[in-house]
Amino acid sequence: MTPRGDRWLSHIVLVAFSIVALYPVANIVLVALNPPGTPLTGFGVPSRVSVDSFATAWTIGSFGQALASSLLVAVVVVVAVVALSTLTGYALGTMRFPGSNAVLLLFVIGIVLPYEGMVVPLYYDFRSLGLANSYLSVILPQVGLSLGFGTFWMRGFFRAAPRAMIEAGQMDGANSWLVLTRVLLPLARPALLTLALLVFLWTWNEFLLALVMIQDDSMRTAPLVLAFFSGGMHGADYPVVAAAATVVAIPVVAVYVLLQRHYVAGFLAGALQGE
Repeated sequence: MTPRGDRWLSHIVLVAFSIVALYPVANIVLVALNPPGTPLTGFGVPSRVSVDSFATAWTIGSFGQALASSLLVAVVVVVAVVALSTLTGYALGTMRFPGSNAVLLLFVIGIVLPYEGMVVPLYYDFRSLGLANSYLSVILPQVGLSLGFGTFWMRGFFRAAPRAMIEAGQMDGANSWLVLTRVLLPLARPALLTLALLVFLWTWNEFLLALVMIQDDSMRTAPLVLAFFSGGMHGADYPVVAAAATVVAIPVVAVYVLLQRHYVAGFLAGALQGE
């Protein structure tokens, strides 16, 4: 096949997969644009575009408080994971000390262990500490869950960083902290933003921890409120449920759109450094 034919085939495949990926999203948005109570049978453009379903979902479901709770949890988790992963990844990626391989192995184990098996023991531990039904009971486990991946991610970046730049900084009298903050962190922006985006997505979509740990209605996160909302008496009102799902998804889409360029750059940098 000619190069031009390869290019056309690639475009056709990409368009086909894009349609498959975007069809559910478009269907939910179109359903949400119908007036509340509209009977629906499948995919279709609404005969009358209306935002009343969004107003109904926002008012009845109290999604304002739910979004605020999710945003608080996600921001704290992202900041903590990025900061801690930078320090642990820097230590494991640029320094050699006794037990470094064992420490790395512990972080890797944290990645592969299914956290579903630890939720119930975690709940009893937090309850004994008086932290159950609080934001900390959701934040701390998610920091621990994401720290293994964050450490592994940042370690890969720091190991691939030019060794000559580190040695040049050390020869100029910079200690380890100055080498990290003045030499390596400016280069690590794509990797840090990619890590922040991934952790934000995982934290925002977390459901099981919030379901087990949070009993106060005013502290429930957006995915948890959406599950109760769609499973209650509003489950048969498809436009209202679709509007609620759209509202919950908007912050994730917005963050991804804002950081998309850095997200792609982070993965491309990792791929190029690994060659």
